[in-house]
Amino acid sequence: MALKCLILNMGEAVEDLKDFLVSEKEEAEMVLQQETIAVFVIRDAQALPQDIGIILEGQQVLSDLPSVANAVAILMGLLYALNLEYPKTLKLTFEYIQKVLMELDPKGMTNKVKRLYDQLYNRA
Repeated sequence: MALKCLILNMGEAVEDLKDFLVSEKEEAEMVLQQETIAVFVIRDAQALPQDIGIILEGQQVLSDLPSVANAVAILMGLLYALNLEYPKTLKLTFEYIQKVLMELDPKGMTNKVKRLYDQLYNRA
């Protein structure tokens, strides 16, 4: 939920988060093969996560992760280690995670990220 709020606050598309039901697993696999970078969640009928994983270049690189937060943290590490660019549709969200939450290279924030940072940390 917090990730969705961050995405909305950055003015980016929440639709880029991929959430599927177990009954849609085959459809999910086809959709995810088209993705460059994705964190996916496959849920059961009660909306409980059954699988959380990461897609890079259309390939599932990790699955059975314990949480979306864990998946995002690992994805940030993979993007850094593999020197990949953030997806354009979520660039500001990834920048906020990197510079504010993970405190990696906090200088040089874009105006939108800096504004949210200042609002949240009461810095005028």
